[in-house]
Amino acid sequence: MRRFYEEFWTRGNSAAADELIAEDLEHDAFPPDWPAGREGFKRLVEVWREGFPDGREEVEHLIAEGDWVAAQFVLTGTHQGPFYGMPGTGRRVKVRGIDLVRLVDGRIVEWRYAEDTLGLFRQLGGLPPGLGAVAGTADAS
Repeated sequence: MRRFYEEFWTRGNSAAADELIAEDLEHDAFPPDWPAGREGFKRLVEVWREGFPDGREEVEHLIAEGDWVAAQFVLTGTHQGPFYGMPGTGRRVKVRGIDLVRLVDGRIVEWRYAEDTLGLFRQLGGLPPGLGAVAGTADAS
């Protein structure tokens, strides 16, 4: 799992998906018009790296039980390129999240995640002032 974070989120190496992620990955995180499975994950990494080329995702906690692994992570980076329709702002962000994955034969076959997306877009200036504060998010500072 640590390699998953290093290869994809920190290095932006979407090609590592062929080795680390099952072709028919089960997920609920991709937009409906994206490819399914492993190819959708590759696209997700590419979108994030385009928006945050200096992005780093560090594992704060990693817990495993059987074939399930849970990880708490913090993603940091500078919004330098387009990201879901928003042009680069030059703003530095810090976002926390949690991944829950199931591994079979060393590959991720299920992936679920939750992150502070509201806080992310607030840090990018994409939400009205105060909305993120109501939801309990914090700025990257």
